[in-house]
Amino acid sequence: MEVRSVYKYARISPKKARDVAREIQGLPVSDAIDTLNFTPKKAAFLIGKTLKSAVANAENNHDLAADSLLVKEANISDGPSFRRFKPRARGSASAIKKRTSHIYIILTDEGAEEKAPLKPEQGNRKKPAAKTEKVKEEAAADESVTDSAESELGAEDQVDADPVQEASDHSPDEETGAEQVTEEPPTSEEESEEEEQKD
Repeated sequence: MEVRSVYKYARISPKKARDVAREIQGLPVSDAIDTLNFTPKKAAFLIGKTLKSAVANAENNHDLAADSLLVKEANISDGPSFRRFKPRARGSASAIKKRTSHIYIILTDEGAEEKAPLKPEQGNRKKPAAKTEKVKEEAAADESVTDSAESELGAEDQVDADPVQEASDHSPDEETGAEQVTEEPPTSEEESEEEEQKD
């Protein structure tokens, strides 16, 4: 069943009223009233009065519960304009139009349960499993690359350090296997014998 309410000759521009009317179209009555209460515009106050009038019509004339109602249409049509003039230079005057609007609100009790907002528990929320798996794979690949780079650097350092270490650890006598012989200084007798042999 549809319930209707009209506010004629509202002193507001149709363009300004339509911006607010679009926000409540298709919402449940409770959500529409909350939206209008927290919209700081003159059009929200005028449309709110029309919406409350439509809810009262549904409850009193058709025995409908306000919780089961849905805003089916919220239309704004042009009303008559008041022509005023503003004095300008050299005795001329410019026209001013003070526009009015007709506000139409239509409520219905059909489809209110279907369009009711779902609770967070009932919502079909998909977990970003694929994204997390992709991130884990990228992290594992980065770790493998860093490990391989570190192992290569360690091998190069070990190759460079081996010749120096072997050279410092082994003396040339040990490599050839020769025994070290310490020569004692010649005595005086040996020197005299060498001189006689020369003579």
